[in-house]
Amino acid sequence: MLIVVMHRLLILSVILLVRTSFGQIEEVRRITETLCSPEFHGRGYVNRGDSIAAAFIADEFKKLDVQPFGDDYFQPFTLNVNTFPGEMFVANDGNTLVPGKDFVIHHSSMGGAETLKALEIPAERALDIEFIKEAIGIVRSGKSENCLLFDLALLSGDELKQGRAISQEVATIVPVIQLVNEKFTWSVSQQPQTVLFLQIQDSVVNKLAPFEVNIESKRIENYPTQNVMAYIPGSRKCGKTIVFTAHYDHLGRMGRDTYFPGANDNASGTAMLFTMAKYFKENPTKFNILFIAFAGEEAGLVGSKFFVENTPIKLKKIRFLVNLDIMGSGEEGITAVNGTLFEKEFEMLQKINSEKELLAKIKKRGPAANSDHYWFTEAGVPAFFIYTMGPNKHYHDIFDVYEDLSFKEYHDITTLLVDFVKMLE
Repeated sequence: MLIVVMHRLLILSVILLVRTSFGQIEEVRRITETLCSPEFHGRGYVNRGDSIAAAFIADEFKKLDVQPFGDDYFQPFTLNVNTFPGEMFVANDGNTLVPGKDFVIHHSSMGGAETLKALEIPAERALDIEFIKEAIGIVRSGKSENCLLFDLALLSGDELKQGRAISQEVATIVPVIQLVNEKFTWSVSQQPQTVLFLQIQDSVVNKLAPFEVNIESKRIENYPTQNVMAYIPGSRKCGKTIVFTAHYDHLGRMGRDTYFPGANDNASGTAMLFTMAKYFKENPTKFNILFIAFAGEEAGLVGSKFFVENTPIKLKKIRFLVNLDIMGSGEEGITAVNGTLFEKEFEMLQKINSEKELLAKIKKRGPAANSDHYWFTEAGVPAFFIYTMGPNKHYHDIFDVYEDLSFKEYHDITTLLVDFVKMLE
């Protein structure tokens, strides 16, 4: 009889675990899909997509009965940002090019409306400074061609890096078109640094034909945005705080009709904040738990820098910070930036992972200024930046969509993090 009862209890526990895991994934999918929707405008600075996202995040914390850290959930700050709110039109040889797929405007570029007649810098002359200087002189004379076309499609390795750098420098002087045959990677600039600067796939253009361009750009000074903060007090007066962070902003819109959903980067990491908040609300730990959703990460880690410089918490009271980004896969494991810096805590992750057989791999990486953990580490706060590895390679492009996220290892990652907090002293 005892064996039968124990067997039934085991079956029941497995059923409850499956239901909990399923419910967790359904909830993270709901939040991620919402953050990626067109109504959030890529969570950037056109149509106030960032503030729409911030209000949604605060409301989700409120639903979980997780209190604000301060009078409300928001820590306001401002930044300067270069945006593209309206027209985004490029045509060549009678073909209208598709924004994000056929071309992107460089994030630091100014806009313009004109016909570009290009003087080609062929691949074999793309690193020839004297040749390029002569070409700049021809364009600046205003007699015929009015932009330079750098054909980088045949370059690779160091030559390609040099060609990019040279053409970007030239784009501070005269309009530049950069022909490429690689995936676009867009970004956000705090200010325009170039004149008109386009990157176009070489497969869709006729280099001898002119380019019709109509692109609206707008630089916004002192744009008001905000970090979002929520807080769970510890079960006893510990005085130490665990911080979970994720940036909720993304690249926003490139023109009126094209936006960057930012599913993996970083709607997925933002959604994980709520999974952790729900767990620690229901299972308080001795530590205080602070959650911060940062704005301005894509514009240069602006929100996290502001937080560290204007912190409402004593940084020395932070026991550990875990920054979550790109949480939508994990089939190939995770990477822990700062793993070489905080070896004791990294070994904790490895021990939990080995004992529970969670992830395929936890890769150790050194310090890097590649996400919001950076300013904390610089200020002496122990921190990891954790991101997943997997087959989904879409990054900073229009194809980073919710539908392509597997969340294959989502449950195992959250298990790893919960157990990590429990092991900390």
